Amino acid sequence: MTEKIVKVGIIGQGRSGRDIHGKLLVQLPEHYRITAVADSIPERQELAKSEYGCQAYASWEEMVAHEELDLIVNASPSHQHFPITMELLNRGLHVLCEKPLAKTTEEVDQLIEASERTGAILAVFQQSRYQPAFVQLRKVIESGVLGRIVQIDFSHNGFARRWDWQTLQSNNGGSLMNTGPHPLDQALQLFGADAQPEVMCIMDRTNTFGDAEDYVKLLLRGKGRPTIDMEISSSSAFPHEQFNIQGTNGGLHGTGDKLEWKYFKPEEAPEQKLIREPLFSADGKPAYCSEKLPWHTESWEVAIPGGKSAFEHMTERLYLMLYDTLTEGKELEITPQQVRRQLWVIEECQRQNPQIYGE
Repeated sequence: MTEKIVKVGIIGQGRSGRDIHGKLLVQLPEHYRITAVADSIPERQELAKSEYGCQAYASWEEMVAHEELDLIVNASPSHQHFPITMELLNRGLHVLCEKPLAKTTEEVDQLIEASERTGAILAVFQQSRYQPAFVQLRKVIESGVLGRIVQIDFSHNGFARRWDWQTLQSNNGGSLMNTGPHPLDQALQLFGADAQPEVMCIMDRTNTFGDAEDYVKLLLRGKGRPTIDMEISSSSAFPHEQFNIQGTNGGLHGTGDKLEWKYFKPEEAPEQKLIREPLFSADGKPAYCSEKLPWHTESWEVAIPGGKSAFEHMTERLYLMLYDTLTEGKELEITPQQVRRQLWVIEECQRQNPQIYGE
């Protein structure tokens, strides 16, 4: 039995607060206990009481006034993330905030300053760092079998119309703020933390009923870095696979469930040298470069013990990482400084698309 049980208060019992955080936390009884929730809808309060056996309040202010909590999960609507998290940090309370953490880098800087000033932990719910397929993908890249990585594609595409509150700029909505933080976190990890990428971005409104974008084409480039092509689209009837990597010795493609990669070993390849004159075949006819490379092919399929889904696994990994920070003082693996870099890219994308964000 784990010695310390972290007492949690959840702000919001919507799709995130209940269906993600609440659902997972009850599966970690040796680490966390949901002590209280805050939600303005009475029916959600009653449901939380019955599901978690906790206290329920109409506002987060009332919740923190009446409860002694070790961690507050801020699963409020996106545009409320910054002001609520700022107030909680100023009160010295540890916070796990849903994405997007804030709207701008300036707001993130204010949150970091409040966290450092009060000693309160500021964590961000960016669990895609622990996606099993992404973890495996990084292992393949780091093994070197693909050679120098030339390009990495991230695709989060589908065909869907959307008309809810997350399609509005005033609510910090749009595809880049909603979906974008997950692939953007992965992309920046692979790009490298020691260089700032060049950003090129095209946004469009296609199938959305709001004023924010639902199509994003984002390129990240840098000297000595792979080109990263990230696409988020609501108008793709034939979506691409989630991952595609091009390397000088091979490549990788696949989804969250299955990856495949193939490569050749330079020491096994036919020896070649540059020929500046036209090529001819043995019978004197014009010829084209042609060789048979000895390809090696490998694959991976997701397999998570206990029958958990990849999403549940990712969420559990983040909460266990956070538990070590809360109880043992270990460093966060996903830091607000890393999330600030995402917001810098998002701000630049918005700046480059005044037809949407200049209106």
